[in-house]
Amino acid sequence: MPEFHSLLAFALIALGLVLTPGPNMAYLISRSICQGRVAGLVSLSGVALGFVFYMLCAAFGITALFLAVPYAYDAIRFVGALYLLWLAWQAVRPGGRSPFQVKNLPEDSPSKLFLMGFVTNILNPKIAVMYLSLLPQFINPANGSILAQSLVLGMTQIVISVFINALIAISAGTIAAFLVRRPSFAIVQRWIIGTVLAALAMKMATEARR
Repeated sequence: MPEFHSLLAFALIALGLVLTPGPNMAYLISRSICQGRVAGLVSLSGVALGFVFYMLCAAFGITALFLAVPYAYDAIRFVGALYLLWLAWQAVRPGGRSPFQVKNLPEDSPSKLFLMGFVTNILNPKIAVMYLSLLPQFINPANGSILAQSLVLGMTQIVISVFINALIAISAGTIAAFLVRRPSFAIVQRWIIGTVLAALAMKMATEARR
């Protein structure tokens, strides 16, 4: 099992990532507003399956990497730090499109909603990079099975992502109306997320090797 402080730090990053606008959030919000909350939640179930797919691939790949190259952490932690810095910039950069700017989407059947949610997530390169660059940062071979630690961390990310996205899908219309009336709130939220991600990136890049 991962150490408690590592699991807590990973959960904080996972929360920051799910609150950072991206293709998944934009699709779920547009689907929820155009076709209703149930459609948004069905789409979310497809997104969740995409997370599981990437998580399992990364968990087995990371396990093989650690066994083949015991000191791979030193190289990977810098990749993870750069990735977080890139996400921080994406959060605060000027001209970014709000995910609450709804795209008009046709009504689709539940099976197509599920499939489109899955495809949207699978085709999102941010998810693959997230698992491959961030999971190893929080794995310590001294704490037991690398595969088990990877699965625990991956499931933590999935639970947080699905919970937050479900809340967003259910209340998408209300949140969109709130942000239209208070555009400065979205700017503050983006800077808070960007600052947190940048701080975590600096900590990750400067911490001592395990």
